[in-house]
Amino acid sequence: MKPDAAGGAEKSLYLPDFCTSRAALVLILIVELTAFVLTLARGNPGTDFWADLARTSLFLLWVGITGAAVLCAVKKPLARLSVERGSVIVLLIIAAVIALVSGCALFMGRTYMVVDLGLTGLFPHNTGTFLARNLSIGLVITAVALRYFFVTHEWRRNVEMQATARVHALQARIRPHFLFNSMNTIASLTRSNPALAEQAVQDLADLFRANLNEKRNILFLEEELEVARIYQRIEQLRLGARLQVNWKIDPLPRDALVPGLMLQPLLENAIYHGIEPRPEGGTVTVTGEVANRLITIVVRNPVGETHGGRRGGNQLALANIRERLLLMYGDQALVKSGRFEAEYIVTLRFPYVERRERLTT
Repeated sequence: MKPDAAGGAEKSLYLPDFCTSRAALVLILIVELTAFVLTLARGNPGTDFWADLARTSLFLLWVGITGAAVLCAVKKPLARLSVERGSVIVLLIIAAVIALVSGCALFMGRTYMVVDLGLTGLFPHNTGTFLARNLSIGLVITAVALRYFFVTHEWRRNVEMQATARVHALQARIRPHFLFNSMNTIASLTRSNPALAEQAVQDLADLFRANLNEKRNILFLEEELEVARIYQRIEQLRLGARLQVNWKIDPLPRDALVPGLMLQPLLENAIYHGIEPRPEGGTVTVTGEVANRLITIVVRNPVGETHGGRRGGNQLALANIRERLLLMYGDQALVKSGRFEAEYIVTLRFPYVERRERLTT
């Protein structure tokens, strides 16, 4: 979606992509259900139910498939129209398709082959009534379908806007203590180790750049891992030997696509809630694996018994990550978190989407 002048998302046409096989399958199911309902509603006692159902199904399938093919062919011009104009154009297209298929059915009913075979009873005879009824039913069903598509599109659009707003809130929520502690650490290094202080300034700048970049909605896992390692290096300067991070991520595919700000907030939570409160520190373990085209990342950290568990404030990042993974991968994504004995464990699982399958954002 393109941003409008008000800073929101421009309302584009809400139709699904009729060029996909999934949309075609859904369309066929809707057509068959409609044919079944219409056949039941007519309930002609002198007509065989199954023959009537087959005739109605054949007619509606021609209308549905032809309409989907036309909408697939004109999807790019339709996408540039407003919701109102696009809806009117779609209704006109469907009306034209219904009129065309109805005309073909009327023509076939008058061919010599149909007459010679005695099949004229399967075809309509009253042209005006046949066309008017088909157009009325077709436009009503199309209008209902458009309303459903619009409501679904608006719901998804609102969810995406809320997720974007939460990403911005997460980006803006850089804990003051982290910034102050980092600056104090850098200040102390300027005299004792100027080269290390310079590297720390560069790391801090890279971290802020990654967190505040609004265009990094989807990126490669390699980039996300690098952001997390930058954060680790900064915290390592402050916590020293108290902080240990054990990376077990060799099996992870670096070209996998993931939502930005997925791993670094988890590492931040693990350090802030699990390592920093403990005088002796501890180890954060990050484990990654891929199996059956599913990537699993587990972040675990110790929980200090004297602190009664994790300090508050970690749920915003977890809720944000869960929402964006669900938006990107649907029901295939999984986010679990909780305390297990002396550890707090967060598990992420999502499909392995490669560069060539890159999703639009």
